[in-house]
Amino acid sequence: MLDIIIVSHNCREVLDDCLRSLASAPPGGPHRIVVVDNLSTDGTPAHLRANHPAVQLIEPNANIGFAAANNVGVRATDGELVLLLNPDTLVKPGALDRLCAALASVPAAGVAGPRIVDGTGRAELSFGRMLSPLSELQQKLLVVGNDRGVEWVMRVVDRMTRRLRRPDWVSGACLLIRRDVLEQAGLLDERFFMYTEDVDLCAAVRAQRRDILFVPDAEIVHLRGRSRSTAPAATRHAYRRSHVAFYEKHHPAWAAVLKAYLRLRGEWPVPNR
Repeated sequence: MLDIIIVSHNCREVLDDCLRSLASAPPGGPHRIVVVDNLSTDGTPAHLRANHPAVQLIEPNANIGFAAANNVGVRATDGELVLLLNPDTLVKPGALDRLCAALASVPAAGVAGPRIVDGTGRAELSFGRMLSPLSELQQKLLVVGNDRGVEWVMRVVDRMTRRLRRPDWVSGACLLIRRDVLEQAGLLDERFFMYTEDVDLCAAVRAQRRDILFVPDAEIVHLRGRSRSTAPAATRHAYRRSHVAFYEKHHPAWAAVLKAYLRLRGEWPVPNR
């Protein structure tokens, strides 16, 4: 059984598109779709009940954050595989079957992520090395150059995403994990309200001596930013809180430096959510 867990918050339209893509290109094996709605005010729950009755809807009655909401979905299911999927994604035919097959073919692997492209077909750099000041700078340079359409950067990113890899992490926009591995990791760390929880989870999986797979022949579309555009300031604040929490957990010596840098930019401390 594959449990597909989607966390939503005021993203009814893109969530609807995501669910329709799953309905038109469902996984070949038994699966269940669970939406954990973080107190949407755009009518998402009512829309789901009316238009997607087969989807299991869970409402925590609060905006508990991405990591915590995913954990609610995990605890409510029991499939041997768990797929964490963003609501602003479109699943292509066969993509999830190829992703599951790739994970099954490598017993040492605990996590698998697909090749992710944007709405124009441009590849995203959806994997990388463990976050540190240097790796984060390198990643950001490639991501920004790719987003801005710098030709040579786009070519580099496209080549990077064309072969099977064993990176340190893959994006939580679409992340497949074995349930026993997820449970041994302690589920997602809920100190990360939103962002970096995927990198942290993959670090916990690697600590189990499990590999992380990047699977290029499984491809999904990520309409990046659509699900967070309704509250850009809150999203930015959540990112900063998670960014600092990540460094406090994994690179405590650098956390003070990061906070000092953010203070100079007027970005720390951020308002409470």
